[in-house]
Amino acid sequence: MIKAIPKEVQEIVEEFIPDSVEMSENVVSIDRISRTVKGGRRIRFRAIVVVGNRNGSVGVGTGKAADVQGAIAKAKHAAERTMIEVPIVNGTISHPVMEVYGTSRVILKPAPQGHSVIAGGSVRAVVELSGISNIVSKSIGSANALNNAMATYHALKKLSLEKGRKGDA
Repeated sequence: MIKAIPKEVQEIVEEFIPDSVEMSENVVSIDRISRTVKGGRRIRFRAIVVVGNRNGSVGVGTGKAADVQGAIAKAKHAAERTMIEVPIVNGTISHPVMEVYGTSRVILKPAPQGHSVIAGGSVRAVVELSGISNIVSKSIGSANALNNAMATYHALKKLSLEKGRKGDA
């Protein structure tokens, strides 16, 4: 049984915890996919969505459904569940990082202040929604939007894991 929170306590909680964090979403791609069944082809849709707060948090998700809106909703939910914190130093990343996902290879390099985001396609979507404002990237290999987005996501995840290592300043 849940009891009501006293008004004084609720005011204190609201002071320290914002009501809602402003999340932005970007639909990277919507693909029509089909599978062959006994009676013909079954058509579905796959959506790739990137969700971020432009302040160090980003997530990537995919969703499949019979209609486009359902696929986008599922992908957004999956992206919100996979949110990671990205360490941003002066609007960029702390050091160069490379990640391979499938046949896609993504290289991310820090850039000086005012250089802006040099990235294309799904790499740009992930980087911008994470809040990085100065970065240089290169996609090598496949131009597959899902593989490039996931490679970028894992590269940023690698940065966040390295933040907690011993010996870092």
